Amino acid sequence: MKRRKLLSSTPFAVRADAPYTAFVEFRRRLLRTLGAVQPVLDEPGVLVVGSEVPNLIEPNAAATLVVSQDVDLGVPVHCHAAVKERLRDVQHLHPSVDEPSVWIPDTSELIEVNFIGMDSALQDATEVYIIEDNELPMVVFGALSLVRPGPPVTVEGLTIPVPRLAGLLVEKLLTDRSAEKGARDLLVALALLTLAREDDLAEVDETYAHLAPEHRHAVLSNLTLLSLMERRPGMPDPGPHRARIAALLRRLERTKENSV
Repeated sequence: MKRRKLLSSTPFAVRADAPYTAFVEFRRRLLRTLGAVQPVLDEPGVLVVGSEVPNLIEPNAAATLVVSQDVDLGVPVHCHAAVKERLRDVQHLHPSVDEPSVWIPDTSELIEVNFIGMDSALQDATEVYIIEDNELPMVVFGALSLVRPGPPVTVEGLTIPVPRLAGLLVEKLLTDRSAEKGARDLLVALALLTLAREDDLAEVDETYAHLAPEHRHAVLSNLTLLSLMERRPGMPDPGPHRARIAALLRRLERTKENSV
C-alpha cells in the first residue's frame, strides 16, 4: 500500500438548487445507496462522513438535510484491505474508470459513493496524502483524524455507522476550501450545531482546545463567516440560527483564552 502527498483535492459536484420534492427524492436515493453498500458499512470503523450525517442522526429534522449528488464513506487506513474485500459484495455500483475511489451507480435509483481515507495517527489537520492502489486508491484527509465513531443510527431498517457529532462539526469548521465547497462544509457544520446538546458542545470545546493555534483561528474565522452567510437553496438556512452560531463563537473564544 503506497502513500504519497497530495497538494490539492478535487472539489465534489454540488447541486445548486433543490425544491422540496428534491429533498424527498434525494433521501430515498441516499437510503437505497446506503443499503447497497451495507457490506462496507458493516466493516468496523467505516463511517458515513458526508453532508448527510446531520439528517441521519435526526431523520425528522428536515432543516438539517443537505441535498447532494454523492455520499462520502470514511475508511480507516488500517481497514483498507478489509474494505476492498467487502466491495466484492456490493451490487448496483461500480468503480469509475477514471477515479476508482468513486463508485458510480448502475441505476438512477442510487447516488455516487466516494471512499475517502481516515488516519487517526495524523497530528496535522491540514495534511493530505494518497493511498495508491489499483482497486481502491484513497485520498486521506488529516482533518478526518478528528472524527471518532459514534453510536450507529437505525433508519428504515438500515444500521448506519456515523461519527460523533463534535468531531465532525470541528472538521467541517476547519474547511479551507473556497466558493461552493467551502460554503457547503460550513452549512453542514450549521446543521450539526442545531443538533448539538451540551455534552456535544463540551466535546467541541475539548477538541478545539487541542488544535494548533492556526487551526483554532481557522475555526473562529469560519464561524464568523457562517454567521454572515445568506440562505442557499437545498441547504440549511443560517438566518434562524445566528444567535446559536454567535454563542458557539463566544464559547470557543473563551476556550481559546483559557488554553493560552
